[in-house]
Amino acid sequence: MMRQLPTQANYSIVLVNYKSHALTKTCLDLLYEGLIGTGVPVFIVDNNSGDASIEYLRTLKWINLIERKSALPEAGNIAHGRALDLALEQVETEYVFLLHTDTFIHDASVFRMMLDQCDGPREVAAVGCLEQLDRGVARSTWRLASRFFKHYTRRSLLALGFNARAPKPYKEVHLKSFCTLWNARLIKKHGLHFQMDGDNPGYALQDRMTALNYPIKLISPRKIFRYLDHIQSGTVSAMGGYSASHRRVKMYYQLTQVKPIKSNAFESEGHITALEQDLPLDTAMLAKSRARSVE
Repeated sequence: MMRQLPTQANYSIVLVNYKSHALTKTCLDLLYEGLIGTGVPVFIVDNNSGDASIEYLRTLKWINLIERKSALPEAGNIAHGRALDLALEQVETEYVFLLHTDTFIHDASVFRMMLDQCDGPREVAAVGCLEQLDRGVARSTWRLASRFFKHYTRRSLLALGFNARAPKPYKEVHLKSFCTLWNARLIKKHGLHFQMDGDNPGYALQDRMTALNYPIKLISPRKIFRYLDHIQSGTVSAMGGYSASHRRVKMYYQLTQVKPIKSNAFESEGHITALEQDLPLDTAMLAKSRARSVE
């Protein structure tokens, strides 16, 4: 039985939906159970899905549905960021939580735990996790070491004049938005947005907030995944955006026991789209799989 928040909280929750009926329904079913009696405003921005997911969202009386239209094609990260900014305009609470529709909250006290990170003399800009999975100590150490080696190998090759790929940062520095707390009041105070500089939503915002000397509080994967599950790129996996052998598709199937659509995705309105698969997710299986996420 999910523990519910005992008191009213000064925060809102924002999600963006795009053609992910089954994922969105499971996400919202769990969220509704955890938020009963709290009065927390929940904003759902639909990015012009035009499928069963928007029809489902229109039946929900407890959410604030925003139907976003886009006249021109736009990249997925741009569409997502603009949707978040559209919801931010309507947020009146001091704090706002960003969730993905493939994030499943099993214990709603995660919100209070993250809000507690904001206690103190200095105003905190954001609270969140740098990783989208809990890989454990051994796998996390191996991943960091391998990325470190690859980063400096590429730098060395480029310095010697060889043709090599540009090195990627070996260490994560930006919060991942599958479950992130932001100080909405500070964002509006400084005239900032989630979508800036064409980057992933929140990345440039975090950089600006850091430059303004606001703290960014980090929560370890081990801690945050005690409260929730997250299917990395679950929407793309469900819609057939990856091949059947892709590690993220394997993770999606392991956690949901729902077969994703075959890889017949096509480009439409700037998004990867495919036929929607309206199958219910097994929330009991999700709960049992919390410690079995695969990279």
